[in-house]
Amino acid sequence: MKNRISFAVFALCAVAFLASCSSAPVKVDRVDADTQTDLSGYWNDTDLRIVSESLINACLNSPRVAQFEAKNGRLPVVIVGTIANGSDEHIDTTILAKKMETAILNSGVADFVASKNERSAVREERQDQQGNASEATASTLANETGADFMLTGSVKTIVDKAGGKATRTYFVTAELTDIESNKKIWMGDNSEIKKIIKTASSKL
Repeated sequence: MKNRISFAVFALCAVAFLASCSSAPVKVDRVDADTQTDLSGYWNDTDLRIVSESLINACLNSPRVAQFEAKNGRLPVVIVGTIANGSDEHIDTTILAKKMETAILNSGVADFVASKNERSAVREERQDQQGNASEATASTLANETGADFMLTGSVKTIVDKAGGKATRTYFVTAELTDIESNKKIWMGDNSEIKKIIKTASSKL
């Protein structure tokens, strides 16, 4: 009986302790979005900003992209393919793809069409309009704009470590490929991201 009472008292104390921990105030500091923050040594928003700005500038200044409009009298149409994550960590590469898409589209250098995943929802809506929306406002079937080029790329890392020190180098590439001919009209890469990480142990 005594043991049961002791266990019950212990359980109540544990619950009270956990409750006090969960209700403890959390301090949050707001900083400028451009502030460089490196806490873990892994890929972060600063790396994303550096890489995307570099690749976007390279793409916008590509002579072959500019030549397309002069030759065809219209902007090239681009579709976003896969930005593959070949690194040793979790990286949401869709953010990089969307930042590049937004910047290039807003620059007026190219037009974009919906990606493979986005098209399914658009086509479903267009099909639903048939027979439901008025004939004057319903979107026409089989009238999609075909893409001239596909934007693809990859993120990879090289890790070198010894003792309590390690270096992480990120290699990010992007390219535009002519969908009809498979010719690559632009390629860009960024390998400026290299970090030296010191830890108390050899494990990262």
